[in-house]
Amino acid sequence: MGLLFAASLATLVFCAPGYPGGAADAQPLLNQFAIAAAADAGWPPGSLVAVYDPTEAGGLAKLGDPAAALAFVPYPFYVEHAQKLHLMPLVQADMTDLGVQQRWSLVAKAGRVTSPASLAGYSVLSTAGYAPDFVRRNALAGWPLPADVKIESTGQILSALRRAAGGESVAVLLDQTQAAALPSLPFAADLQVVTQSAQLPVALIAVVDSRVPAARARVLQQGLLKMSHAAGGTDALAPLLLRGFVLPQLPTSKPPQ
Repeated sequence: MGLLFAASLATLVFCAPGYPGGAADAQPLLNQFAIAAAADAGWPPGSLVAVYDPTEAGGLAKLGDPAAALAFVPYPFYVEHAQKLHLMPLVQADMTDLGVQQRWSLVAKAGRVTSPASLAGYSVLSTAGYAPDFVRRNALAGWPLPADVKIESTGQILSALRRAAGGESVAVLLDQTQAAALPSLPFAADLQVVTQSAQLPVALIAVVDSRVPAARARVLQQGLLKMSHAAGGTDALAPLLLRGFVLPQLPTSKPPQ
């Protein structure tokens, strides 16, 4: 039984590139979530553990470990790495402040960008800049970027917006929370939302490279779906700004531009 139990251990890797937060601060919350998720799925106590990494490189390194059976990642990360990591969506996150979907907004200096072609020579800065496929194929699917546009990752969104407002050849791709704060900026009048994405998933949990057997994954999926209604579930979800989970509702993949 000892060997059987050890083989059933699974690690859930939380990875959120571009967003603030340290592993030490997050770990107690992740431990609470892992315990509650395993209990709701009927998994043995201690059979699910969770770790966190705030960087793309660190998250990929952790997901390369054979024990990393599950990934909790933002949708841009999923789009960028799903094929390489063989990610199979299990559930989609229902976020406290956003719900299950959000729109991304491309912001530039007011009056400067009137069409995709006018972005020639620009850089697009975003917390999702580490995922250029997501930026081009999803967030800006209806706004085909010129080939020479550089897509760059940044966690310094306020600085990027100042650069755009100051007239640099910079556009900033904002998530829905960041875009909602735009009108409060003292230089907001110098900026303009030039296009928005369709509604896109915020985040999801996926099985990595079939490391969770299908039957066991289905049990976990059902446990996650009922977590918001289970005893202790809300207490484990709320600190992570989660209301619960729904079945995956992913958009149809678009071909590269």
